Amino acid sequence: MTGFLGEFEATLDPKGRFLLPAGVKKQLQEGENTQFVINRGFEKCLTLYPMSSWNPIFQKISQLNDFDPKVREFRRYFLNGAIALELDSAGRLLVPKNLMEHAGLEKDIVLVSAVNKMEIWDKTQYQKFFDTYSPEAFSSLAASVMAQSGLS
Repeated sequence: MTGFLGEFEATLDPKGRFLLPAGVKKQLQEGENTQFVINRGFEKCLTLYPMSSWNPIFQKISQLNDFDPKVREFRRYFLNGAIALELDSAGRLLVPKNLMEHAGLEKDIVLVSAVNKMEIWDKTQYQKFFDTYSPEAFSSLAASVMAQSGLS
């Protein structure tokens, strides 16, 4: 499974394409650096999955019970807008217009590590998120999350 670290800035061209940063490419598994799935994130961002990360998630979702209305609702939300992408010959990915609108992406973007995937944020919105988050709030969040995992 691929794992990512770091934040990487990129710029969308007028067609909605961006050059996949070299720092991201270096962290991809060998042979797994041209095909991705992009979809809406849980927040106002996009999520970019290398196929090695997407396939196990899709497999799990495929095995959920179709007779459960919550499963059907989850699938609709989670898969809404998901699309396979491939790097073009120049090393760029094309973000579909509907997904750009969802995340409010205009020109300057940030790709942010999210363990086995990357989140794609509008640079200004990403900066605002951190400007409003205090060290105390982060400390409290970390204590809560890490206690749940048994790693505190």
